[in-house]
Amino acid sequence: MMDEALSIVIGLCLRFEGVYLRPYLCPAGVPTIGVGSTRYIDGTPVRLTDPPITREHALHLLRETLVRTYLPQTLQLCPTADTPGRVAALVDFAYNCGVGNLRASTLRRHVNAGRWADVPAELAKWVRGGGRVLPGLVKRRAAEAALVG
Repeated sequence: MMDEALSIVIGLCLRFEGVYLRPYLCPAGVPTIGVGSTRYIDGTPVRLTDPPITREHALHLLRETLVRTYLPQTLQLCPTADTPGRVAALVDFAYNCGVGNLRASTLRRHVNAGRWADVPAELAKWVRGGGRVLPGLVKRRAAEAALVG
């Protein structure tokens, strides 16, 4: 189940983050590289002055970050996620919005109470970046919501 979930979430990240080989500022103003990575595998933050990376490095960085951090932390916070799609949706949310936001969210409370029908509406609340609604986040939350049904 975890391999399938990982494959799904990698697809979501590629679709919504894109692949950028040079550092850039994301809409929230955070230096980012690769497939939405704000840190390297060793934990070092991305800086705008960092050199470009290869596509292979970007994909390796995404996979390792998901496997080492986001997948285990999401499963710990949301042990009721019982399908690859649900796991993938929650991991993608955590990757995009942060584990701390998942931990403190009403979304998590609904998930852990088994109220999956309420999850799409909770996901839809997380569509702002830099203080404004971003169409890409609206689409991303809708794609996540489609996986929890």
